[in-house]
Amino acid sequence: MRELQILSPDGKSRTIQLEGDRITLGRSSAAELSFADDNGLSRQHLAFEREGDTWFLHDLNSKNGTILNGAKVAERTALKSGDRVMAGHLILVYDGATARVTKPVVIFDPLEEEAEEHTSSSTVITNLEGVIKPDLTENSGIAAAQVSALVRAGNELASHRPLPELFRFILDLAIQAVKADRGVLLTVEDGELVVRANKGEGFRISSAVRDRVLNSGASVLVRDTSIDDAFKERRSIVEQNIRTLMAVPLQTRDQIIGIIYVDSPSLLREFTKDDLSVLTVMANVAAIRIEQTRYAEIEQARQLLARDLEQAAEIQKRFLPGVAPAVKGLELAGHNAACRTVGGDYYDFFPYEGGRVAMVLGDVSGKGMPASLLMMGLQARVEVLIQEPKDLAEVMTKLNRITSANCPSNRFISLFFCILDGETGELTFCNAGHNPPQIIRTDGSCEQLKGGGPVIGILPSIQYQEYKVHMEVGDTLCIYSDGVTEAADPDSEEFETERLAEAIAKSRHLSAEQIVKDVNKAVADFTRGAPQSDDITLIIARRVPV
Repeated sequence: MRELQILSPDGKSRTIQLEGDRITLGRSSAAELSFADDNGLSRQHLAFEREGDTWFLHDLNSKNGTILNGAKVAERTALKSGDRVMAGHLILVYDGATARVTKPVVIFDPLEEEAEEHTSSSTVITNLEGVIKPDLTENSGIAAAQVSALVRAGNELASHRPLPELFRFILDLAIQAVKADRGVLLTVEDGELVVRANKGEGFRISSAVRDRVLNSGASVLVRDTSIDDAFKERRSIVEQNIRTLMAVPLQTRDQIIGIIYVDSPSLLREFTKDDLSVLTVMANVAAIRIEQTRYAEIEQARQLLARDLEQAAEIQKRFLPGVAPAVKGLELAGHNAACRTVGGDYYDFFPYEGGRVAMVLGDVSGKGMPASLLMMGLQARVEVLIQEPKDLAEVMTKLNRITSANCPSNRFISLFFCILDGETGELTFCNAGHNPPQIIRTDGSCEQLKGGGPVIGILPSIQYQEYKVHMEVGDTLCIYSDGVTEAADPDSEEFETERLAEAIAKSRHLSAEQIVKDVNKAVADFTRGAPQSDDITLIIARRVPV
């Protein structure tokens, strides 16, 4: 049985058995190996496919590509024991039975305190402002290669590459430029250094070197560990046969975003000051390119999210009524304006025979996409339960019980149900923690519809009650969300229910559509351009002569 070891960026590892004939990997939940949070992966990134006793690696036209043993996979390739596959931010080792990676790529090795400040003639410390220019006269063959490496780095880094490929490419350039045997590139993520690319394993980097590079932006060169007092007795250095090493910062204009570390066991050539200068400049150029690529990927993700939200908003609008229904003896109008692209407010009309209409307005706690998804679930349940109910309290009780079983613990919904008879003026309502609606009478006075129970989605055993009130011809009912009354001006003063009642009273002789427009204008005039902090939703129902 073949195995696949999977190493994630946080250093965690797990091993799976390769079974069946095909195993896919990607961000999609449909992939057998799904890593939804790895934005370096495509939805269907790669596949492991078996033919007889041989497993093949197949890149599925992924956006960022798949790397096999340092080379980009161009075609379906047979795997052998020990092969290392890089995809997104993952490292995959094939046939873990013979190639198990049990140690982290990098360990930071603390030096004795007195050694941390020690530097010998073998140690060179510099920074970007003081880098030493390559000497074209001394050892000119090496100097010319270094200059060529810098030119190549400048040209190559100008091209666009996804971050995983860019990290690998930068490290390869660095190793080639200074003729190192091994190297590792790490970036700072949430205060921790994370391996992004490596050639070789089992790096033991001095914590003193790491801190000097990260904290002061210094570049460190140890030309010969065998004569450097801070390193020559270190067991890790002796065991790995490290003779010469360098560590330089990945530094942008504003901050240090990581480290490039290289070392070599070679006795023939130790790293020089020129190597340190070249590596420092190259790392600086690379850091700027990494930041540019990160910003570009963030902007691309932002644009994709904005496009997804726009599509979600279009879908959500279809769940809200386009126009109010025509009901004998009534004028109806509704309005919704989300404070974000999508919102958590919901309203609807359900006309029945005999001049009756049900009206519902709900407000899901929170904003944005989570509230929008809960709102759409609420809408579906309401449509099932509102089919000409005989008892609104029973409808609300059932709705609360269903919603409580599916609602996250930190969410709830305020909801108002009512049925208005256009011929008789009888209004039956049930309120679950919602703002009490207002009836503006023909004389301009305001009556709040008091009575109700708690919000739905928290306590499944709540029993609700229904209430009745009468509307005369000329009376106007306003059902609204708290985004109306809590709309604030630049001084943080809220619109409140009194101003809402005044706005309706001034327009009570006009059509329901016009009253909606006048209320919205009153809110806009009051807020004076202050940003909308909550969804604004209202229903106007005006009783007119039959």
